[in-house]
Amino acid sequence: MNGDINYEYRTGIGTDIHRLVESRPLKLGGILIPFEKGLLAHSDGDVALHAMIDAILGATGLGDIGMIFPDTDPQFAGIDSKELVLKVKEYITHKNWEIVNIDITITTEEPKLGQYKAQMKRCIASLLGIDFLNVNVKAKTNEGLGEIGQGLAISAIAAVLLRRRLKRTL
Repeated sequence: MNGDINYEYRTGIGTDIHRLVESRPLKLGGILIPFEKGLLAHSDGDVALHAMIDAILGATGLGDIGMIFPDTDPQFAGIDSKELVLKVKEYITHKNWEIVNIDITITTEEPKLGQYKAQMKRCIASLLGIDFLNVNVKAKTNEGLGEIGQGLAISAIAAVLLRRRLKRTL
């Protein structure tokens, strides 16, 4: 018998952007960031988690966040994006996928996110049930360019590597 374990690997990429508005809390990477504005969205608007969800769904071929959690469905109004991550994690686990690593870049002029990156990494690793070292969060500015550079929006892009064990054939 061959003792080798065979895996299927897939990558996915996800993006999201939301407008900043007054009178909303700012959630990024699953944590609350002290800031005078938050992201306008049907849910809590966490662009980092939304991009990550899209990357995971894309890698598995299961669509995108809007297909699974439509913004026309009242049950998702104001929902904490961490709940959406847990639903996606449960779904892909049932399909025998496991997350190898996640890399997320958040682009915002303000607030500066350097002091929050480790906390975001811990939150994401905990939600996904993976090692802290397998999650990376980067923060960038848009150098004053476009809506993000003008402080009107925040965006995120995420890349993920998934794997699942293939059934052995004798």
